[in-house]
Amino acid sequence: MNKSILLGRLTKAPEIRFSQKNNIKVANFTLAVNRKYVAPGEERQADFINIVAYSKLAEFVEKYLKQGLQICICGRIQTRTYDDNNGIKRYVTEIIAEDIDFADSLKKQGPDESILYGNVPANANNTQTENTDDSVLASDDLPF
Repeated sequence: MNKSILLGRLTKAPEIRFSQKNNIKVANFTLAVNRKYVAPGEERQADFINIVAYSKLAEFVEKYLKQGLQICICGRIQTRTYDDNNGIKRYVTEIIAEDIDFADSLKKQGPDESILYGNVPANANNTQTENTDDSVLASDDLPF
């Protein structure tokens, strides 16, 4: 089974392009994921993981994700090779996103960003688009 689950923050705005072969939208971005272990006297380290999203998920990424936003990615690890301009074979390991969820709390978001949580599904693969009155709770109504 090839399954990866990552929680981290976008290092910069996603790059959007179209594939050369079949003109499918592709989103590329990097996720900074903190390491669990911190050595005594040292700062926390992070890994920078390359993420790729295709088609509808790439459209979601283009519309709603931006630098600094904390998200959870579920996907698969993929390794590919290519020859660079000098003819040297290069290897790239990346996560192919299959599901993206928001992970930031409402309190950390500004007024313009809180709309993300009320008007779009938190799960990018969720096709439900209707918004019900109880879909967004005020921060005072939360039990924690």
